[in-house]
Amino acid sequence: MKDPRIQTLAHNLINYSVRLQKGEKVLIENFGLQRELVTALVQEAYEVGGLPFVLLKDQQVDRSLLMGATEDHYSKIAEYEANVMKDMDAYIGLRSGNNINEHADVPDERMKVSSKTLGKKVHSEIRVPKTKWVVLRYPTASMAQLAKMSTEAFEDFYFDVCNLDYSKMDKAMDALANLMNQTDQVRLTGPGTDLSFSIKDIPAVKCAGHLNIPDGEVYSAPVRDSVNGTISYNTPSPYNGFTFENVKLIFKEGKIIEATANDSERINRIFDTDEGARFVGEFAIGVNPYILHPMQDILFDEKIDGSFHFTPGQCYDDAFNGNHSNIHWDMVMIQRPEYGGGEIYFDDVLIRKDGRFVIPELEGLNPENLKS
Repeated sequence: MKDPRIQTLAHNLINYSVRLQKGEKVLIENFGLQRELVTALVQEAYEVGGLPFVLLKDQQVDRSLLMGATEDHYSKIAEYEANVMKDMDAYIGLRSGNNINEHADVPDERMKVSSKTLGKKVHSEIRVPKTKWVVLRYPTASMAQLAKMSTEAFEDFYFDVCNLDYSKMDKAMDALANLMNQTDQVRLTGPGTDLSFSIKDIPAVKCAGHLNIPDGEVYSAPVRDSVNGTISYNTPSPYNGFTFENVKLIFKEGKIIEATANDSERINRIFDTDEGARFVGEFAIGVNPYILHPMQDILFDEKIDGSFHFTPGQCYDDAFNGNHSNIHWDMVMIQRPEYGGGEIYFDDVLIRKDGRFVIPELEGLNPENLKS
């Protein structure tokens, strides 16, 4: 029997996330061949009078392509996919797979070829600024394993997270976005962490189900050269098929001057990708009430209740701080008590302690007030 929650999710993606209108074209790109949701999305697109296009991909096949990647070849692939993306009004990216480490043995230089071509020409330059888009995962046994749940329990968790009332969250985020827009100095503290920077005159952007599912963050960016201090991330952080742990970064005048992790040589190679890789392009506060623990999937982990992420690399155009890079690496710190606690200060005023907002105008973002 078909799970009715799949159709609900498809309905929300078409009608709320990308707001598809009659006559508009939507590209449904699926890594992982999850036919049930793709089929439901096609049905919902037709229901509103839209024109669905479907592109099916596979992680193992993608790995084979990457192992022989050259810049000339991938530039041609990027040109082909860019021509498709240019013709779309909306994009739904459905990601799933049975092995989070499928790309673990792809050489760094091959991954860089992909990010410089497909990542930049198709997604950064066309999809992100020029389409209505949303990206999401789909539950698999491997995701349940990473979340340390049974398959059935993880499916229940997934649909709780993805089908919550994002319009309610959107309204509750107004107060945080307004406060961030009035803030100059930010200070983040916690175990191994004391970091200060400015977000003055950089817009705060609400994320409540229009770009990512699951969602639940408000982001801005630090003034590029303003970051000083140390941050010790307390969640595993996958990147290009390798999971980094115990990541510690030291900043001076905006730049990462020291980086250590369970593979310090490897992490420094990533930060040496280009000049912008050692500067930060995003600061965001996570508020999804159903996501409590990391599962090595950044679409979930960056939304963890009581967390923030501090992202080396490319900034977003709508929270622009001038930093450009071929990487954008969301790294997460959880500040709830079971993860060591921590504080966020805006202009020397404590606004969140141990993962809970402590000033009246932000209490609507605490988990009991966001759950449906």
